[in-house]
Amino acid sequence: MLRFIVMLGLFCLTLSAAKAAETKPSAEETAVRKVLNDQVAAWNKGDLDGFMAGYWNSEELTFYSGKDKQLGWAKTLERYQKRYQSDGKEMGQLAFAELEVQTLSPEYAIVKGRFKVELKKETLEGLFTLVMKKMDRGWVIVHDHTSS
Repeated sequence: MLRFIVMLGLFCLTLSAAKAAETKPSAEETAVRKVLNDQVAAWNKGDLDGFMAGYWNSEELTFYSGKDKQLGWAKTLERYQKRYQSDGKEMGQLAFAELEVQTLSPEYAIVKGRFKVELKKETLEGLFTLVMKKMDRGWVIVHDHTSS
């Protein structure tokens, strides 16, 4: 009986270690999550340029939201400025939740999640899907599809 209990204990420890190894994020996932965490930190300081550093600074960047489609980094920045920094507007406090990072290859990842922007008079919430690409400078968002 003692032998059975010891074997069962070893089996449970092995299973537990295997499960822990499965849940440890890869280096790619950790790097992708850092980009998103840096964006949240920049946004919450009112630093839109810092937030935009997470996006690919290219005319090939795509941003889809509702029925609107923006092409290019500059147009995406302009959209954020009009919506959150023009007269009478505020950036509020941003949070991401339910993040799922799926690494497709060493160079591409998809991120799915929820966003929430707490403003003085309202809360904006929705879902997003990002396509991220690893470039020379690190991971950047090359496509953003956001809905609220």
